[in-house]
Amino acid sequence: MLNFFLLLQADSTQVQQSFGVQNFVNIILGSGTFGIIIVLLQLVLSFLAVVIFVERYRAIKKAGQIDQNFMNNIRNHVQSGNIQAARALCQSTDTPVARMVEKGLQRIGKPLRDIDAAIENVGNLEVFKLEKNLSTLASVSGSAPMLGFLGTVTGMILAFFNMSTAQNITPSLLASGIYQALITTAFGLGVGIFALIGYNLLVSNIDKVIFQMEQSTIEFMDFLQEPSN
Repeated sequence: MLNFFLLLQADSTQVQQSFGVQNFVNIILGSGTFGIIIVLLQLVLSFLAVVIFVERYRAIKKAGQIDQNFMNNIRNHVQSGNIQAARALCQSTDTPVARMVEKGLQRIGKPLRDIDAAIENVGNLEVFKLEKNLSTLASVSGSAPMLGFLGTVTGMILAFFNMSTAQNITPSLLASGIYQALITTAFGLGVGIFALIGYNLLVSNIDKVIFQMEQSTIEFMDFLQEPSN
């Protein structure tokens, strides 16, 4: 039994040393032409996922930054009858809430139902802007692992084909197909996991911004119905 564990430890050490010597790029190149193509496609998808995530994260974070005194200042301007000052404040504030409130200020004097409908329409447009390219990120999270599984299937087909056509079966004969199967799967899962986590994080942040938009809309409609001093 002791000799068995010593043998396992020696084999493990040998595998670690060989993997350390083996360059990762050489492993990819050893996966064959189709495997290289799949890995390149997955690298493109990973770059696309990173770009979309960073751009959307910054945009959504900026949209969620609201001055705590913004609505109080709007309230003071409206109650004092200075609608132009309230609109100027909205125009100088680059947030979805400010654009929604500005649309409501433009409709002051009309029935409250019309004001609410106008604000809701602007809100829908703002949500659409926030969700820009999220469907692409979701597609990456699904397509990258599928590409990996495609590489797995074609790699195993290649390995068994080499086995069926060769007279002497050696590890090097099967290496190309196995490399392709494992490398493409690993890349696909890695890209898919990152894209899925990024997508869910962005959706969660968008939900927070939508809550702020709804809360500000309710507050705006409430103080429109308050009696003037």
